[in-house]
Amino acid sequence: MTKKEYRETFDEEEAVGWLAIDKKVEEVYGTQNPRHYASVLRYVLGGNDPLDGTSIYDSEKQEFHRHFVSYGMSELYYNEDAVESEFSRWGFEFTFRLKPFEEDEEDPVWIIEVMNNLARYVFESGNWFDENHFVPANGPIRTNTKAEIDIVGVAFTLDPELGTISTPNGKVSFLQMVGITSAELERLKANPTKTEVKALLDELRKDNPLLITDLTRK
Repeated sequence: MTKKEYRETFDEEEAVGWLAIDKKVEEVYGTQNPRHYASVLRYVLGGNDPLDGTSIYDSEKQEFHRHFVSYGMSELYYNEDAVESEFSRWGFEFTFRLKPFEEDEEDPVWIIEVMNNLARYVFESGNWFDENHFVPANGPIRTNTKAEIDIVGVAFTLDPELGTISTPNGKVSFLQMVGITSAELERLKANPTKTEVKALLDELRKDNPLLITDLTRK
């Protein structure tokens, strides 16, 4: 698509990238209305959260879980300069699949803060995440809990249902964050290669194809 075609196809007020994400998610969830949590003030306007918003879907696939999809790591809005870009802004959005946790009486929005912390790192450092990267959480991924949680980091893989899409603003991969235990984190620290991360994730997939994070897993 050329800039001329872009201008003729889209309106300047149109959220071109956002709509492309919605279209892909609708292939999985149809007409389900997600619970959407928007940032109070956009990051470009001085807000603290890089993500413009995060949607939470209820999934019955494999076992009931909540599926989070972020909006803000890719180019969400009308931008003629993005037309010829290979990647849409950072080239990815975060996703996360969480098995219900007994202390989460309402939507587990703490995940959105975890996503924003990771997004803030990307925006401030200029370093981005990719498939088979991993990052420690410097403690349990969920704080303020009575339970002993051993999920202390996340590894990244391509979301098995959302994958990668081509948008008018460039390519977007849906990077799923997968909770890893302290033993798994130490294993990856000892051999911090994409090959080792992939090997670990492939082992987890055998019993957990969608790589749903269970906070009670040890």
